[in-house]
Amino acid sequence: MMLAVIDTNILVSAFWLKIGSPAKILDLVLTGGLKPCFDSRILLEYKAVLTRPRFRFSIVEVNAVLQYIETVGLSVVPPPLGISFPDESDRKFYEVAKFCGAKLITGNQKHFPQAPDVLTVVDFLATLYG
Repeated sequence: MMLAVIDTNILVSAFWLKIGSPAKILDLVLTGGLKPCFDSRILLEYKAVLTRPRFRFSIVEVNAVLQYIETVGLSVVPPPLGISFPDESDRKFYEVAKFCGAKLITGNQKHFPQAPDVLTVVDFLATLYG
């Protein structure tokens, strides 16, 4: 099973539109094709963003998905990396991905150091399905 760190923007997109590439990523997590890696900072961000009133996502659905991720995923405490980020709030995703040797799936590649394991959803799915 492949390890992946999923940026919050991918989950928002998957909840927003139940079809499309981000939804395929969430489906891979929910069906056991991807093992999500996370730390407490990532879980807190997922919860804070996905429960924003403006999104109007089902709280029951959000909580079920987050509980599933927490139950089946890999929880870690990565060491801090001594590099700067254009958006420091993205640091946690990169640190967890590097610590786990996981793919980082994001919609904002420019927010992360250029690395072969930092992929857009389309690029990630292309590596899976060719």
